[in-house]
Amino acid sequence: MGYEELFPPWNMNWAGNATKRFASPFVDKPHDRIDVDAIILSHAAVTCGYTIRDFYEKPELGIHCVGYANEMYDLLPVTHWFFSLPWVTELGLKLEYKDTLPPISTGPIYSEPGDVDKMHIPDKEELEKGWTQPMFKRIYGYVQKNLPQTLVPISYGFDLVGAAAELVGVENFIMWTFTEEEAAMKLVKNYTQTAINGAEGLADTYGMAMLIVGSVLGNNDIFSDEAVKKYSFDNMKMFVDGAFRKGAGPQVFYHLCGNHTTDHKLFKESVVWSPFTVTHIGYDGRNPFPSAKLKSEFESVSTCMGSVDTKLMINPNPKAVYDQAKDQLLAGRDSKKGYILGTSCETPPYTLPGNMRALVKAAQDFGTYGTW
Repeated sequence: MGYEELFPPWNMNWAGNATKRFASPFVDKPHDRIDVDAIILSHAAVTCGYTIRDFYEKPELGIHCVGYANEMYDLLPVTHWFFSLPWVTELGLKLEYKDTLPPISTGPIYSEPGDVDKMHIPDKEELEKGWTQPMFKRIYGYVQKNLPQTLVPISYGFDLVGAAAELVGVENFIMWTFTEEEAAMKLVKNYTQTAINGAEGLADTYGMAMLIVGSVLGNNDIFSDEAVKKYSFDNMKMFVDGAFRKGAGPQVFYHLCGNHTTDHKLFKESVVWSPFTVTHIGYDGRNPFPSAKLKSEFESVSTCMGSVDTKLMINPNPKAVYDQAKDQLLAGRDSKKGYILGTSCETPPYTLPGNMRALVKAAQDFGTYGTW
């Protein structure tokens, strides 16, 4: 029995309406209401009765759970499945599946700055024989066969700094940014070039592909504004520009996870923008990044994705989720290039369904077009 036999048939009426809603910010034609992207990953598996480990170890099951959960909660009609360390196995790291976490590295493989000069950057043919690329193509092949209306191939740069740092150990990498700047910068560029080669391989198979790239380790809790730009934003630009030149894109999702209180001011002038870009910033200090601030800075260049604090999603208080979502919606819903309601980062695996309902209900009540 295949995983598809575990789920009821897809509701095509819902999918048709949700697809128009998903497209509305990019075609400048409001439809239905403001969309909700709760960045659902392993919560989709948990809510269907499976485990976090199932989500990552059985990606076809995991991505079908995402599709089912999106319909159940009335979210985006797309299936996305990812984790924070794509491409690192091809650079030498070993990953280990865990019961309560995405796959993690078993430990750094380089210890000296001079080791970075020995790194081999795999080209697209080598990536085809690796672990990451065949897995993504296997997943998308499953979606094409079983959930074709939800297929959005995605090329991941994800956390360019954080993934690269795993190769030498995160603490070691942070120290290098002060003492071995040349090696630290080369390390991130090598990882970024690998991700570009992966994007080329996916584009060869699927044509255009959405790009997801984030600044996670590179944030104001760890680095100065200038360091975030140098290590993260400049490499995000390299990834998107390089992936575009290889045929990927044009949709881009910029995910600035963590605290970006002041470095966001350097972001707008540092990266590549397309007409199909979404900008999402998680936190301003310890608070969700205000939608008013997001709109003010980015509405002229991208769709804005506002946030509800992920911590609220596991708090038994749906009204708190609803109220914060309402405030964010009212502040950002008239952004020039559209607005999406989300959470500050991945929806926690054990998010309470009542809180997810509160998030969507706020979008239904305050993200409705025509009554503003």
